[in-house]
Amino acid sequence: MRICLILTALLSSVCSANDWPRFRGSDGNAAAPAANIPLTWSESENLLWKQPLPGHGSSSPAVFSDRIYLTAWSGYGLEPDEPGDRADLKLHVLCLDRDTGKVIWDRSMDAAADEQNVTRRIADHGFATGTPAVDAHGVYAYFGVSGLIAFSHDGEQLWHKQTGTKTAGFGTAASPITYRNLVIINASIESQTVFAFDHTTGKEAWKIEGIERSWTTPIVGRSESGRDELIISYRMQVRGFDPLQGKELWTCEGIQDYVVPCVVTRSGIAWVIGGRKNQSMAIKLGGSGNVTESHRLWDTNVGANVTSPIIHEGRLYWASDRGIANCLDASTGDVIYQSRLGSKGRVYASAVLANRHLFIPTRGDGVIVAPLSDEFKEVHRNTIEGDEGIYNATPAITGDRLLLRTHSHLYCIGSK
Repeated sequence: MRICLILTALLSSVCSANDWPRFRGSDGNAAAPAANIPLTWSESENLLWKQPLPGHGSSSPAVFSDRIYLTAWSGYGLEPDEPGDRADLKLHVLCLDRDTGKVIWDRSMDAAADEQNVTRRIADHGFATGTPAVDAHGVYAYFGVSGLIAFSHDGEQLWHKQTGTKTAGFGTAASPITYRNLVIINASIESQTVFAFDHTTGKEAWKIEGIERSWTTPIVGRSESGRDELIISYRMQVRGFDPLQGKELWTCEGIQDYVVPCVVTRSGIAWVIGGRKNQSMAIKLGGSGNVTESHRLWDTNVGANVTSPIIHEGRLYWASDRGIANCLDASTGDVIYQSRLGSKGRVYASAVLANRHLFIPTRGDGVIVAPLSDEFKEVHRNTIEGDEGIYNATPAITGDRLLLRTHSHLYCIGSK
């Protein structure tokens, strides 16, 4: 069965509708417009299955063929007031059956000695924040100072690489991505470096140094000429690189602060947001050297500090961590709407788009459902009774199903 899965994936040039093989989906845009996701759910409605998890986590599910991959942590720091013994901290990579939620395998490892002690700020996000990336060869999970670890689809450890020993008050956040035979990870927090490793051997292919104050996951976009460009957003700069060799192609003045949100790309353009004061901009790909004047299309003081945008039909959508729903004209940066969500808490997870609707997880007030429109309107707010766990994780979409992760469970939402 595993051999058939791998051969099928190798022979296919595009992901199937069921696959969501990295943070925010195969293209990093968190959208599956054709997916027929139910607009309402509860413990008794449109809940296909739920699976208790062995620990907490803020990472999202990744889906490859008939399997779901997820990270978690256990043993320490689950309750900030009574964190327990730091030596008991375990980091988990899980594999679950897509159709039933049953755990197929659970591989755990001890955290590195350099892992920081829990604080309330760390507990807010936890020790399992990076979403796994998956390809036909294996699954790749990142745990900051505890390293990047690769497993086969059957749970055999393939390799384990360290990327640095530094920590920060927010913890780590970046997720790995795959590109051809490479696994790429932004280890800005751990070593101010972006690394690329061969997915089979774990051998370092290249590295880019000097990447400061960046918690974001990189993305590969394509210019109008067809050139693939690895785009990295960090404090004060956005830069494009050759993803196979790590050589710089261009640089542009970027967010004037540290960066958490992901870049999104479409039709030869990259949209960048971030910063505590909030900023967003559009950059045309395909340039060379400093492209601030030649390729930056617009720049505006609207954005988000944590959450990432979606590009769809000429518009940018996101809900900021401050609880504000935003919609911008992607070609000009003009505001179409800004509206408060009416949520008591902050928003850490990013929205996803399906079925002509946005699905926006709030930390403690359920998942808001809003149609694509010229104005923001909440049409549903869904909760699952009996689960008091917070939503820190961006949802994933597989086929016509929505995968939601709280601290305690993974839920599969779909029409029965």
